[in-house]
Amino acid sequence: MKVFLAGAAGAIGRRLVPLLLRDGHEVTGTTRSAETARELERSGVLPAVLDIFDPPAVTAAMRAAKPEVVIHQLTDLPREFDEARIAASYGNNARIRSEGTRNLIAAAQAAAARRLIVQSIAFGYAPGGEPHPETDPLNLADPARAVTIKATADMERQVLAAGLDGVILRYGLFYGPGTWHDEPVRRPALHVDAAAHATLLALTRGAAGIYNIADDDSVVSIAKARAELGFDPRFRLQ
Repeated sequence: MKVFLAGAAGAIGRRLVPLLLRDGHEVTGTTRSAETARELERSGVLPAVLDIFDPPAVTAAMRAAKPEVVIHQLTDLPREFDEARIAASYGNNARIRSEGTRNLIAAAQAAAARRLIVQSIAFGYAPGGEPHPETDPLNLADPARAVTIKATADMERQVLAAGLDGVILRYGLFYGPGTWHDEPVRRPALHVDAAAHATLLALTRGAAGIYNIADDDSVVSIAKARAELGFDPRFRLQ
């Protein structure tokens, strides 16, 4: 099928692209960099160089791609672990989740896409009550992460109200190739390859709604993702 992957060169995008291509999907992938676009093209992806905050550009790229499924993996985090730079990125990440998601939804609707798969977070629940099911609310009262969690909640509301087949994947904290850590550091954790594979599964499996995608480490329940998506946190790229 035709897939529009926003954030094709990010931590998940780099692991997801080979899975999509291996399964025979036609992938249009976004990037902000002409150099990265050339890398994507060499890998078999049709690149789309654009700014997610430019609605006409996003809509034009989406109409050209004519995707059946849109995947939202956009973030703006530093590639290296640097606490100061990470903290400085929170505002723009929040803007991506709110404004960027709005632009993607409008473009997906204009292009008549049927399914929208969106990256969310499994580490926004309030402490206590573990393992958290997807029905537990996000902790909007957390002052330390208010910007992140409020923007995430806004993003999720937009997706569920868009009239598309919206699938929200609440990922754990990443580790593995292309992330900040080789091994789990905090829970709920998630290997980036398992995150990519869950996204691939969500192309054709599962009903619209929210799924926790994480290691089976007792912080969040992954029973729904196992049952409806066939998710396995042990998955690794060969």
